[in-house]
This record gives sequence, structure tokens and C-alpha cells, in this order.
Amino acid sequence: MVRLVTVFSFLLVLIGAGAATAAERGFVFKTYTLENGLQVVVFPNRRAPIVNQTLWYRVGAADEPKGVSGIAHFLEHLMFKGTPTVPSGEFSKIVARNGGRDNAFTSADYTGYVQTIPASQLDRVMRMEADRMGNLVLTDQEVLPERDVILEERRSRVENSPGSLLAEQTIEALYGAEGYGIPIIGYEREMKQLSREDAIAFYKKHYAPNNAILVVAGDVDPDQVHAMAQRHFGSYQPAKLEPRTRPFRTSVHGPAVVERRDARVQQAQWSRDFLAPSYRAGETQHAVPLQVLTYVLGGNRNSRLYAEVVMKQKLATDAGSSYSPAALGQTSFGVYATPASGATVKTVEEAVEREIERLLKDGVTADELARAKLQLLAANVYALDSLTSGARLYGGQLAIGRTVEEIGAWPKLVEAVTAEQVLQAARHVFRADNHVTSLLLPADKAGAKP
Repeated sequence: MVRLVTVFSFLLVLIGAGAATAAERGFVFKTYTLENGLQVVVFPNRRAPIVNQTLWYRVGAADEPKGVSGIAHFLEHLMFKGTPTVPSGEFSKIVARNGGRDNAFTSADYTGYVQTIPASQLDRVMRMEADRMGNLVLTDQEVLPERDVILEERRSRVENSPGSLLAEQTIEALYGAEGYGIPIIGYEREMKQLSREDAIAFYKKHYAPNNAILVVAGDVDPDQVHAMAQRHFGSYQPAKLEPRTRPFRTSVHGPAVVERRDARVQQAQWSRDFLAPSYRAGETQHAVPLQVLTYVLGGNRNSRLYAEVVMKQKLATDAGSSYSPAALGQTSFGVYATPASGATVKTVEEAVEREIERLLKDGVTADELARAKLQLLAANVYALDSLTSGARLYGGQLAIGRTVEEIGAWPKLVEAVTAEQVLQAARHVFRADNHVTSLLLPADKAGAKP
């Protein structure tokens, strides 16, 4: 009993701390903007002599020109091909030789290049990162073999995965054949045509200081990082940037149900994705209440879907929901379930629908609301306590146009959410014309595929 009280008391402290802004909780950072537009954000963390550096570009797969899907991800690969001072393939080797590791990632809204290194190596690594912002060298001898690499990546990660193929069908049905509806890795038919000229054009248009955010977290002095960034990035000229836009849908126009049958599927899967507002698009006042709703409905094993469909009715082995408002355009609110042995997909679907209907009718309880807020705010506290997670949380949201003030004020917005706001957000999203249902099924007895 004493242990339970202690844990609960600790969580109450967390929620009290979470309701403060990040600055009020002692999460210290400094921001700078160079004359050429590069935004620099520094998070001092003296626990270990380590630094995490990420350069975020405000460009992703949804910014690609029509007909060259996959070019953002392709360029991410090509950024390791070298400059006049860092030969092809040497970037990662230099980082590793100096005790660090590096990676890169592409999303629909941004592209990032990340290194975790000893603090003593920050100047060297920042110089190399700045170098490839303006001096990337691409030849057909480098580009064409790398194109084969990403084509193989698509074959292994997408073509060989029934779930990934279904996901592509789902996003196209939900968003249409543009913007977020196009897979980040690209369509194979278009990937095969990607050229050196396509990569250079995309690079010159988007890889500029005024389209980037440098986030540095770790054992550093903020003003020294600012000076370092000025020294390495300050000479680059800003680009003429076009406004970033995303298509907007008031309802789903494509098929309401997408299905994939495949002999490789051993376990059926059911999911439903609803068009939803984000921090930046649609009825944005619903974004934070929808985050609370995620935890109430299906965020963990204490949620309604898991408790009712899995534990009580035993119709599914897993069930839950997902939602992230961190997008430049619309996003989606998803619910999912995996049928248990002896249960049909239809039975599971009906059980999930009943829980949604019950929520729309009765709303959420005071206890559910308090527990969901506690879980959200605790997750935020833990993220900000991490060398990498807090910096990534800020970087990803700055890359879609949010400000540090908006990000830091989020805990207070969570604390202010009411049960009525959660209900209104649910009613806004859970509409019959606003979703796509996805079915991943084993092949029929004859082994036929779609």
C-alpha cells in the first residue's frame, strides 16, 4: 500500500510539473537566428560529455514535384556522397572514428541529419554538416548506383511486406494521390527515373540556411554553439523559398474500405483511419483534446479499447488508437485491432465501433480525463529529460512552422482540456464520411491474391 501511494504521489508531482511550461520546469534552451535565416536551438545538458546535433530541413516527401516521388528520400541518401573536402562515403566514417554515430531520416514534412558525438568533436562535425549544405558533389557514377540501392530498399521494405503495401493503399484512399497520399519512399515507376538533375534541382531549391534548423543538445555552452554555427554556416546565402502548402480534404473521396489478401499474412489485422486536424491544419483547436482522447480510447492497456475488446470480450489480442498532430497538413486518428483466435474481423470491427459510439454518446469520465492527462504529461516530462528526445520533439515541430513558445506552452494546454472538449473533438473526427477501413487478410483457400 505504501508503494502504491508513493508511485501515485510521484505521478501527481509529474502532472503538476507538466502543467508548467517547459521553461518553468527548468528545461533550459536558447535560440538564435543567423542573418542568413538559419535557426539555431541549443539545449545544454551537462550530464555527460556528449552532444547530439541534428540539422532539420523544412522539406519532405510531401513537397516533391509531381512525377518525382521519392526524390526527398533519395537526396537524403545522396547527401553522404561527399564534397570537395570530404570524399564520398567518408562522412560517417569520420564520425565513427571520432567516437560518434550518425543517421538521417525523411518524413512527409521534413528531412533530418543527426550525429551523436563526444562534445570535443562538435566543431569538426558541424563543419562537415555545413559543408554538405552548400558543396555537395553529385555525379552519375554516384547517383545511379544509389538509385539501385533505394529501389532495393523499396523491394525489401515495401514490396515484400503485405502490411506496407496495404498502408500505401490506405494513405492514398485517405489523402488522395498527392501530398501525404504519396509514399515517402516513392512509387517504383517514378523512382526508376530519378536522375542526377532531379536531385540537384531539389537540393538547390530546398537545402539552404533559411530553410533549416540546427538543434544542438548536450554538454555545450549555447553562445559558443552560436558562434560555431556562425563560423560554419554564416557564409551561405538564403534561398528564395515558396510557401509550403498541403492539400486539404473535408471528407474521404476514395474507397472507404481497402483490402489486401496475401499468402504471407498469418494473422488478420483490422484498422480504421479518420482524417483529423493537426497543430497546423483544419480545426486546430481539437488537436490537444484529440491527444487526450487517444489515451482514453486506446493509448495503453488501461484504455477503453484494450480493456473492453481484449480483456473483457476477448475478441482481440491487441487493440488501441494512435494520433499525432505534429504535421504541416491534415493528419489522421487511427484505431486498430488484431482478432483473437475464433473471432472474425467483422466481429472485432463491430466491437470497436460500439466503443466509439459509447464514447460519442456518453463522453469521457472525470477519472479517464485525469488519467489521460497524467499519462500525456508524464511522457512529455520523460522526453524532455532525454538528451535526444526533447531536442527531437522541438526540432520536428519547429520544422512544421511551430514556435518554441507554442511548443513550450503545450503542457498548460493539456491541463486545461475539458471532458466537453474531448467529446467535441471526437464528434468532429468520428464521422461516417471521414475514414478509411483497412483489412489485411490471409489469402483465401485457393491461395489467390488481389
